[in-house]
Amino acid sequence: MGIPGPDHARPALPLTHGHRVPTPPKPGAGALWRGLRIGLLGGSFNPAHDGHRHMSLMALRALNLDQVWWLVSPQNPLKPLDGMGKLADRIARARAIANHPRIVVSDIETRLGTRYTVDTLTALKARFTSTKFVWLMGADNLCQVPRWRDWTRIFAQVPVAIFPRHPYSTLALGGKASRRFAVARVDARRAGGLADLPPPVWVFLDVPLHPASATAIRQGLDGKGL
Repeated sequence: MGIPGPDHARPALPLTHGHRVPTPPKPGAGALWRGLRIGLLGGSFNPAHDGHRHMSLMALRALNLDQVWWLVSPQNPLKPLDGMGKLADRIARARAIANHPRIVVSDIETRLGTRYTVDTLTALKARFTSTKFVWLMGADNLCQVPRWRDWTRIFAQVPVAIFPRHPYSTLALGGKASRRFAVARVDARRAGGLADLPPPVWVFLDVPLHPASATAIRQGLDGKGL
């Protein structure tokens, strides 16, 4: 894991386990998050699991973030409707799993009317003009991000942090997205200041893995989404 250098040192908010539900962001309340470093973890969360929480805690530490927002998608364009849990149920489970004062579960994509990551980022940056965002994703998504709408604009809009995901990490680091933005990759030792760097910029964080996956959990529930 990269260690933030002294030029990025600042008082860190405690990473204690908490029960207070953080206030979710709203499109018209950008001033509340002025100057904060926010990690964005998008997905269906169908269902949310401890792997999402583990990744968020690693991001808070390694990237020197103030919060991580879980952007629970109304409907991932790349995933089928069959087996997709109701949005309200997915959000409720996500909040129960997150259970941390610095992990914020949000339905802001529904409020913004966006479905694609590139559109969500554009809308967030327009409404939270003084907030520093970092897009978080696993190595499995780095493999498939070239399938996403206007995927190169994602890298052009915000810094990106990639987390290991077995067995995808090696494939992802040699894949199309990694090659396209090879010169924009920074050493993990600079991860603590990633939010302050102008995009395109990305980092691969060699942090401990977590075995949980939404697919495995759904299979354990006989294929029924929560």
